[in-house]
Amino acid sequence: MFDIQLRKVKDRTFRPAVQFVPEVVTPGHLTFAAFIAGLGACMCAMATDPRMSTWAVYLWLINRILDCLDGAVARTRNQTSDAGGFLDLLSDFIVYSLMPISVACGETRRGLAPENMSSLWLSISLLEATFHINNFILFYLAALSSQKTNDELTAVTMKPALVEGFESGIFFTLMLAFPSLLHYLTWTMAAGVCIGIASRTWLILDAFAAMKIQPGHIKVC
Repeated sequence: MFDIQLRKVKDRTFRPAVQFVPEVVTPGHLTFAAFIAGLGACMCAMATDPRMSTWAVYLWLINRILDCLDGAVARTRNQTSDAGGFLDLLSDFIVYSLMPISVACGETRRGLAPENMSSLWLSISLLEATFHINNFILFYLAALSSQKTNDELTAVTMKPALVEGFESGIFFTLMLAFPSLLHYLTWTMAAGVCIGIASRTWLILDAFAAMKIQPGHIKVC
């Protein structure tokens, strides 16, 4: 919901830190380090020792810091690339997908009551399903935009969704810090993503309907 507004704040915050990053360290190195930290957070979340949840939060925060820093370094040094953006997004998607599963696995291994296990994993499955559906919508639009002609859809500006990157980060942090609340957090997050899916679907269909009447520039906002 706040990603567009926070993007400028993020750039202003991390741009001064670029000078402390050695020249030999590339944006790709930072992306890989962020990915490793994210996987480490997932592994700590799966541990049977509840104290590992603290380390999971630390590693997750490191992942977020490095994920912001790699883009700042790339833009400041003019080292942006399609490959770098792809790998950055891919690593984020992997960590995001594994995070709820890892926390649920940790809760199960730490002795979750059998009567609660089915409900927990149902909520995890639903949340993961909403991730995939939401990603399909976004990538379908990206593919459509890349193949547009002058007589087709020339611009689709997505309305901010209820749950975007910033909100997802908050949810994942809460999951790692308070794994006992995972069941409630996953249902809440899934509901938020579903609202975004419904909103974007309506906007897309409305834009397609408008194209039949007046082909040209269609802006969904």
